[in-house]
Amino acid sequence: MKVLVVDDSVFSQKTTIQTLKSIYPDAVYETANDGVEGIEVFATFLPDLVFMDLLMPKMSGQEAIRQLLEKYPTAKIIVLSADVQLAVRDEVLSAGALAFINKPINVAKLKEIELLIEG
Repeated sequence: MKVLVVDDSVFSQKTTIQTLKSIYPDAVYETANDGVEGIEVFATFLPDLVFMDLLMPKMSGQEAIRQLLEKYPTAKIIVLSADVQLAVRDEVLSAGALAFINKPINVAKLKEIELLIEG
């Protein structure tokens, strides 16, 4: 499995990957620092799963999700954000994200969406 973590915080990238490794120890991980870079990395890395932050410079996670799903309609994107507004959650889910996880990520939250990830 290949996993892309798109987040402008290097700390968040590292903690997300560390948590994911507890469930997917053999996965290959790649990172991107904003939505623009996320789209570029996606095109060459072709991940099976993307964890996307929302509040980032250059391009928001919402816009990156729209552009990725336009080009790659089968992309599996999980939003990982500190933004807890219901309207934001509804927006990204209606745009095609599989799930919305509030930061910080942990194994219990991942287990809740594991069926979505593998389905």
